[in-house]
Amino acid sequence: VQLQASGGGLVQAGDSLRLSCAASGLAFSSYNMGWFRQAPGKEREFVARISYAGRGIDYQDSVKGRFTISRDNAKNTVYLQMNKLKPEDTAIYYCAATSGPATTYSKSYNYWGQGTLVTVSS
Repeated sequence: VQLQASGGGLVQAGDSLRLSCAASGLAFSSYNMGWFRQAPGKEREFVARISYAGRGIDYQDSVKGRFTISRDNAKNTVYLQMNKLKPEDTAIYYCAATSGPATTYSKSYNYWGQGTLVTVSS
């Protein structure tokens, strides 16, 4: 199983980025997916989750209204559209897959991507 995250970069506050996570080696349309992030010196935290069919979606409060998670099962890819970025969004962003419920807890996820760095300057 491979989860390949991409799309990170250095942007200014207020800018947008779209992260992608391409999955292979698993029945993607049967897996619930999540995005997590880890800022320097902090623990990994939940950002967003989406159910296998895309109907169940949830966000961390601090990104609600700014971030949008989506998936394309035909392309085995999950996305995270990030708008109105803030310096506090700076972190390594990880995508994750679970065959169980899509929770906000990282331990619920079976597979993880390598992460993509997002840096937001003020």
